[in-house]
Order: sequence, then structure tokens, then C-alpha cells
Amino acid sequence: MSSFRRDKKEEEDGGANMFQNLDKTTLLQEARYFNSTPVNPKKCIHILTKIIYLLNQGEKLTTQEATDIFFATTKLFQSKDVMLRRLVYLSIKELSSLAQDVIIVTSSLTKDMTGKEDLYRAAAIRALCSITDSTMLQAIERYMKQAIVDKNPAVSSAALVSALHLSATVPDLVRRWVNEAQEAIMSDNMMVSYHALAVVAGARRNDRLSTVKLVTKLSRAPIRSPYALCLLIRHAAKLAEEDPSEASEPYLEFIESCLRHKSEIVVYEAAHAVVNLRKSARDLAQAVSVLQIFCGSSKATLRLAGARTLAKLTTKHPSAVSACTVDLENLISDPNRSVATLAVTTLLATGAESSIDRLMKQISGFMSEISDEFKIVVVSAIRRLCAKYPRKHQSLAAFLAGMLRDEGGVQYKTAIADAIISLVEENPDAKETGLAHLCEFIEDCEHTSLAVRILHVLGREGPKARQPSRYIRYIYNRVILESGPVRAAAVSAVARFGAARAELLPNIRVLLARCQLDDDDEVRDRAIYYSAILDSDDQELINDYITNVPIPNMVLLEKALQSHLNTNPEDVFNIDSVPTAEETKEPEEAPVQIEPRKQPVVSLEERYFDQLKIIPGIEKFGPTFKTCEAVDLTESETEYRVRCVKHIFARHLVLQFECLNTLSDQLLEKVHIRLETVPGYIFLGEVACEQLPYDKQGNIFCILEFPKNPLDTLGNFGAVLEFVVRDCDPTTGLPDPGEGYADTYPLEEIEIGCSDQFRTRAASDDWEVSWDRAVSAPEACDTFGLSQNSVGEAAIAVCEHLGLPKSAISGDAVKEIRGGGLWREGAPVLIRARLVAAQGAVTMQLAARSPREDIATLLLAAVG
Repeated sequence: MSSFRRDKKEEEDGGANMFQNLDKTTLLQEARYFNSTPVNPKKCIHILTKIIYLLNQGEKLTTQEATDIFFATTKLFQSKDVMLRRLVYLSIKELSSLAQDVIIVTSSLTKDMTGKEDLYRAAAIRALCSITDSTMLQAIERYMKQAIVDKNPAVSSAALVSALHLSATVPDLVRRWVNEAQEAIMSDNMMVSYHALAVVAGARRNDRLSTVKLVTKLSRAPIRSPYALCLLIRHAAKLAEEDPSEASEPYLEFIESCLRHKSEIVVYEAAHAVVNLRKSARDLAQAVSVLQIFCGSSKATLRLAGARTLAKLTTKHPSAVSACTVDLENLISDPNRSVATLAVTTLLATGAESSIDRLMKQISGFMSEISDEFKIVVVSAIRRLCAKYPRKHQSLAAFLAGMLRDEGGVQYKTAIADAIISLVEENPDAKETGLAHLCEFIEDCEHTSLAVRILHVLGREGPKARQPSRYIRYIYNRVILESGPVRAAAVSAVARFGAARAELLPNIRVLLARCQLDDDDEVRDRAIYYSAILDSDDQELINDYITNVPIPNMVLLEKALQSHLNTNPEDVFNIDSVPTAEETKEPEEAPVQIEPRKQPVVSLEERYFDQLKIIPGIEKFGPTFKTCEAVDLTESETEYRVRCVKHIFARHLVLQFECLNTLSDQLLEKVHIRLETVPGYIFLGEVACEQLPYDKQGNIFCILEFPKNPLDTLGNFGAVLEFVVRDCDPTTGLPDPGEGYADTYPLEEIEIGCSDQFRTRAASDDWEVSWDRAVSAPEACDTFGLSQNSVGEAAIAVCEHLGLPKSAISGDAVKEIRGGGLWREGAPVLIRARLVAAQGAVTMQLAARSPREDIATLLLAAVG
């Protein structure tokens, strides 16, 4: 009885993990028991379970330890116990990538694979395919084909899943099994049909025509498996997305027919596909009706699926979702808080301005009951609402401030702070309110990184407020009460008030003088640094070193400094040559996410930095000034795919050609580019690609020196891909005997434009001051007639041509483009353009100012 009570208590407490104190050394000793004769199956099962558990917990075994356990495990083939044998197969699979000489069990596994015991066969196939290399697979190919069409669903499914895994290493061998897999698609078993379709579609993924035929054929066939139908819907949706013409209509008709299927999973997959494909609200009516029915379902999974897809749809077609308002309001009180959160965020996105206060009241009722992930979803919805209804900023900001005071992790607090910061930046009426809430929050903020960020915002936005002095008290409190990094950030924020508001400068000097006595070196250094700049009364110095300080990309700055120290440590380092860190902006149509995951932001320069190291002497070129987006030089369906990436240095140009061979029966050797250079460029050399096997990217680098005259840098390079072709075995990839034959492949021209050689940005708040200050600099000005009829389209085209972001455009009837940038050799430039439409034509007046007249002239020449 006491034993029963103890068991019941353990069950109530969640139960203890019997493997939690496993020791690898002890387990290696226990594994020696496998060498005994005879063995106790139960004891062996327990030991194998512990080995598999340990491996799945991330425990690292040395090669020798893994090999010892592997060979001890193979001794257990002598046992006839079914459970033990299946665990043996599983252990072999787990150890195959760690141990040596695993190929020795091939004969035993082949015997079990072709035997009569169905319980052995499926597991044996999976284990065999995980240990067999590409050269030995041909020996079991016949058995694999038989297994794919086997009457036992477990065996057939195991063979198909193994084929899917093998397609990543030996795709050509798996293609030979397509006929058998096609036969299995029509199987009565749901999983066999699903896996078979995955194998066939995977084998044809690089052949669009074959994929079209497969989807067209199967869309008319009576497939019984709902999983296979879902996969077929995805392939049909992909084809429809790639081909926006009328030829894709049959795929859309098939997807819409699946909305009437008896299986709920198929209906949802079809509705999801329609929502992502259809461009107008009218075409979405059927899918929205289905999702509306899901919202009223008794199953929580269907309610979640319906609410989640409708939430995603609101970013593109809010009017299409408005018909579901009643159903979504019923979900606010749903016991599943995930569903309730999605319903609320959808209503916030689609509801009228008058309903916001009511929804806010309903949200506050369950905010304490949901996790931080769902709270972040709600915050994101409120952030979009702030932009949609700016007049509601008082109630929305108050709600966000209330959430700031609640308990929560750093990600949740950061999301709220981001929402308030965006409100301050985008809505002038909300600036005072938002800054006041941020000031209150940093009084009790326990996250250093978040406090530093808010102090930076206060330093940037506070001086522009009507009463800037009210924020200085909150900022200076951080100097007294906080840790070193926060105190340093507070000093920087205070200095910006002194730089921007002359009436506050005497008080700021006193505060900075006090900070010079701080215990922290960084705080003292900043205080002395800013005091010296402010005491100089030099506006240009204050602007460049306090008000508008460009923030370089830290990763590239570190690499550029290392390169500088290794090559030219005696020269002066030019920090302007390092790309600035661009602020990440939330995409306009960001889908609602349940668990938002922040992907690390990596610039193009960082992505290609290691690849460029292959070029001899690349360090002498200095840091990469700019890396441009890759441009396709061939069609996507051709046998050889080539893309060009332009790497711009101060005086050099590196053209990187990313090449892909899509022919499995060919091996390309001595692959290089024959370049027809623009006059004035000096061709310095090439790093060729020695071998280009099937489906593996190779890189070719052409190194050139820019002409001395900037006007000569504009032009088009002709390019031809040259290589030696050798036929090879599609299965092994080994080339046939012989030297092969030379061949060429023409490529599209590569354009070197003006925008490639500038790092541009939209106008900042003090752009007018900078423009006036550059009045004595050389200026180039001209008037152009543009081909566009619309002044808006013309402004966008000019921005794209000059490399400026669309945010540089302002005005309605008369469009003005204001921006600036940096030339690759370090010369700054300011750009101003005015566009006006008259009598069906657009006229533009463009002016550029730069210390170098030839750079200002280059911008006008690029447009002309």
C-alpha cells in the first residue's frame, strides 16, 4: 500500500527520470555484457535504451568508444528477441556516423531486409541505408525496388523514407526507383502514398516540365491519402506562384476543388494555399468561408488554424476578413489562449477606430494568463494599430505603458519599447507622451541593453521636444544609480541635449563636469570627450562627433582593423571606408507569428567576407566598401546557372561569378570567365574554378582596377563562360576516361552603374543644414526630361537608379528627392532633385554637391 502511495505521489509530481544520472564511463562498462553467451534480452534492452538516450541528450562519444559499443551491439544479432533486435537496428543507425568499419554488418542487415519477418525488415532497411555508401548501394538496389512496392505498408514506407534521405547524397540512383515509387502513390495506405509522392516529386525538383506533368496527372487521379493530397496541393501552389499567367489556372482550380474535400487537413491546406496565392479579396471568398467555419469548430486545432490563417490574411486583405468579425469576437473568450490572442490581433487589424477601446478592455482581461510569446504577438498588432490610427495614440500608448510595468522577459519588454519608440518617431503628436512613458520605464528597468537603447532614443528625440529640460533629470538619474554601460549611455544622451539646445548648454557642462569624476573609465572618457567638443563651439565638429555620428558595422569594422594592422599599420585608418550599420525595419506585410524568432542580421559584406579570402593579395585592397546584390546572368531553367556579385573596393572591383552545373552526367573542369572589359579598366587577374561537379556551387573571381576618371567607370562588361566538359557517371560522379572537350556558354552583360559605387542614404533631420553648409562646395546641376508619365513612378525610378531608398522621396504634386552618400574613395556627396509633371511629361531638376566636382558630375552623367 505504501508502495502504491509513493508511486501515486511520483506520478503527481511529474515522475522522476530514471536516466537522469547516467554516466558514460559506467555505460561503456555495461555494454561489455553484450559479449556474454547467452544474453538476457531484458538486460540488453535496458542498456541499449540508456545508450540511445545518452546519444540523444548530446553526449559526445569518441570514435573508439563508439566503435567498441557498435561492435558489441552487433553480437546481439544472435538473439531472436523481436524488441531487442529492433533496438539493435536503432542503435546501429545512431552509431553509424560515429563508429568506424560499420560496413561490416551489411550482410546481416541485408539478410534481415530480405527475410520473412516483417518486423525486422522495415527497421533493417532504415539501418542499412544509413550505413551503406554510394558504391555499395547498387548491390541492394534490386531489394530496395522490391521493398518500395511491398504489400506490407511498414516495409514500403521504410524503403521510401530511406530513398528520401539518400536523394540528398545519390540523387541519380534514387531517380531509377521513380517507377516503383509512382506505383506506390496509388497505395491504399496513407503514409506509403505520401512518402511515395515525396520521393517522385523530389526526383523531379530540378525539372519543371516533369513536375508539371506529375501534378497535372495526379490532380485528376483518385488519391486516397490526405497527406499525399496536402503535398500535391503544395506543389500545385508552387507551380501557380512561379507562373502568374493563365497557364496556372488548372492548378488553382484543383486547389479550390480540394476546399470541398471530406478531410479537414486537406481543406485547410487548400485554404492556406489560396490565401497565399490570390491577389484580390474577391478570389478569396471560398477560402475565407472555410476558415470562418473552422473558427466555429469544436476542435481547438481547427479553431487555431482558422484564426491563425485569418490573422496572416489581414496584412494583405483586411477587407476579406471583415466578414468573420462575429466569429472572431466569439473566440476572444476561447479557453485556448493561443486562439484568443490570434482572434484579438486579427480584430485589431480589421476593426474600426471606434472599436479599439472596447478591444483593449477585452485584451487586458487575459494578458496575465498568456505567455510572453503571445504577448509579443499582441504588442506587434498594437504597433501596427498605432500607425493605422494615429489619433488613438493616447489610449494605445497608455496600454503599452501599462504592459511595460507588468512582469516579463527581456524580449517582451523590448517589443513594447520598440512599439513606443516607433510611435515617437512616426507620430509627432505622440512624441511627448511616448518619451514620458520611456522615462518612467528606465527608472525601474533591469535590462542593461534595453536601458541603453532607450537612453539613445531620449538623446536623439528629447532635444526636439517642446520642453527638453524635463527629460534631463531622468537621464542624469541613470548616471547616479545605474551600472557602467548605462551611465556611459546616459552621458552620451546628455551631451546631445547640449549640442542641440544652446539654452541648456551651461547646465549640461556642469553635469558633464560631475561625470568626469566617475569611477568607470568609459564614463569619465566620454564626459571629457564631449566637454571638449562642446567647449570648442565649432558647429561642424559638434555635428560630426555628437549629433550625427555614423555607426559602422561592428563585424566589418573589426575585420577592417585587423586587415589594416596586418598590411599597413603605419598608415592612417579611414573609418569612412567601413559600411555603416543599417537599421533593421519591420517588413510592411509581416505575417502574424505565434513564436517570433529573431534571425541574426548579416550584411552582404559579412556574408562574402570569407569567400573573398581565396583571392591572393586581397588584403592590399583595403576593406570592402560595398557588396551589391547578386544578378542572374542566365535563365533559371538553363543547364548552367551563373550569378554575378560585384564587390566594390576604394580603387578595385572584384566580380564574383557563382556557377552551378545542373547536368548530372557532366563534370566541368578549368572553368573561367572571358571578360570583355570596359575601356579604362585594368584587368589584374582571375581566380578560376578548377572543377564544377553536379549541383555544387563554384566561384570564379575576376579582379580589376577602376579607371582614374570616375566618368569612365560606367559601362557594360561582356562575359562568356569557358570550360572543359567531361562526361561522368551520374550515380558516382566519377568522370569517364579521356581529356574531355572545350565548350563555351554566353552570359548576359554585367552593368557597372553609379549606384554600385556609392553608399547612399535618405535625408536625415539636419539635411538642410548640411546642404547649406556645403554651399561653397562644387555643385553640378542640370534639368532632365524623364520617360515616365507619373511623377511618383519617375521619382521611384530615379531613386533606384541612384541607389537611394524610397524614403528619400517627399511631397505630393511636386516630388522632392533628398539624400546623401559616400563615394567609394571617401568623398561625401549630397543630392537634391525636384520632379514635376506638366502636359503629360515629367521634368526633373537634379543638383549634387561634393568636395570633388568629378563625383558630382558623375551623378548627373549617370542619369543623363
